[in-house]
Amino acid sequence: MPGRRLTSAERAQIEVLFGAGRSFPQIAEAIGRDRSTVWREVDRNHSYRRSDAGGGGARHPGRATTARPDGLGGLYRWTYSHVAAHRKAQERARRHRPGKLIGNSGNKGRARCAGRLWPVVRDLLIARWSPQQIAAHLAATHPHQPELQVSHETIYQAIYYQSRGRMRAELARQLGGRRALRTGRTARRPQSRLARAERSPKPWTADLHISARPAQATDRAVPGHWEGDLIIGARGTSAIITLVERTTRFVMLGSLPDSRVSEQVTDVLIGLMRRLPAELAATLTWDQGSEMARHATFTLATGCQVYFCDPHSPWQRGTNENTNGLLRQYFPRSSTDFRTHTQHDLDEVARELNARPRQTLDWKTPAQALNQFLVATAA
Repeated sequence: MPGRRLTSAERAQIEVLFGAGRSFPQIAEAIGRDRSTVWREVDRNHSYRRSDAGGGGARHPGRATTARPDGLGGLYRWTYSHVAAHRKAQERARRHRPGKLIGNSGNKGRARCAGRLWPVVRDLLIARWSPQQIAAHLAATHPHQPELQVSHETIYQAIYYQSRGRMRAELARQLGGRRALRTGRTARRPQSRLARAERSPKPWTADLHISARPAQATDRAVPGHWEGDLIIGARGTSAIITLVERTTRFVMLGSLPDSRVSEQVTDVLIGLMRRLPAELAATLTWDQGSEMARHATFTLATGCQVYFCDPHSPWQRGTNENTNGLLRQYFPRSSTDFRTHTQHDLDEVARELNARPRQTLDWKTPAQALNQFLVATAA
C-alpha cells in the first residue's frame, strides 16, 4: 500500500507518463494511486510557465495550443516537473508558525511559552488526564491569559509529533515510561464499530428488558441508576466488576479473586452496593451474561432492580463501555492478571478516575457531582 504522500520517485513517474500523453486515470493506474491524487498533484504543483521548472519538465502532447485549439485544456495545458513539484510540496508541508507545545526556537516568545506549557501538560498526561480535560483545565485556570491556554488538538499534535523518530524516546522519558494517550496510539486512525443483529435471550432476562427500565434512568435525571459489566484479564483467566453511575459517572470496582461464576459476582455486587445510601441503588443495567443469572438474590439483598440489554448491543450501556475503555489504561488486556490486584488496588484506581474532570459534567469530577447530590438530599 502506498504511503500517505507522493514520493519523489512517484512524481518522476508522473512526469514521464504525463509527457508520454497519458491521461490522469491512466497515470494513476500505472503508479498505483487514486486518480484524484494525481489530479490534485498536478493541480497544486504544476509549473505555470516552463521557466518555473527550470527549463525542464514535461508537457502533454495532446494539450491545446495555438496550432491545435481543439486539444486538451484544463490541467493538461501546464508543464509538470517532478523536481519543481517535489520542492513545492516540501515547502508547503513546512510548519510556518511554531506551535505552542512543539514550537521552534525561531520565535523566542513562543519558545518561552512552550517551555512553560509543556511541563504542565506533561504532568497532567502522567496523571492520565485526556487532552480535552487538560485544555478545559487550562482555560478555567488562566481565563485571561490565552498564551497559557492550549487546545486539545494542539496537545494531540504535540503527542503525535513527539512520537516520531528520536522524539519517541524523549517523550517516553519525560512521561516516565507511561503512554501519553489512553489508546497508546502515535497516529490517528478512523474507527468503525459494526454491531451484529443477533438476538439470543437468556432465561434469567425474562420481563427485565432494558425497555422496562424507569424513564428517569434513561434520561439521567436522577442519580442512582448504574451500568455494570466484567472486564476480562489476559487469556480470559481473571476478571473484575465495573460499575458506573449514569448521571454522575461515579465508578466502583469489585475484585473477583476466585472466579466469575454467578455466585461470586452476586456476592461482590451486594458488597459494592451496600457502600451506598439506599437512594443511590435504584437500578442496574447489565448485558445478558450468565454471571447475572442470580440477579434475584442481588435485588432481594440490595433493593436494586436489574435490567438487561439486548445481546451484542454495547451502546445500550455506553457509559459503562466508555469507563471500561478508560480502565484499560490501567489494566491492559494482553498482560493483566486481575488475581494479582486486591480490592484496595481497585479502590485506588476508582478513586483516581472519580477525581478526573469530565466534559459531560461541565468539567466537574464524578466525586464532586455525587457529593453535590448527597448534600442536596441531606439538606
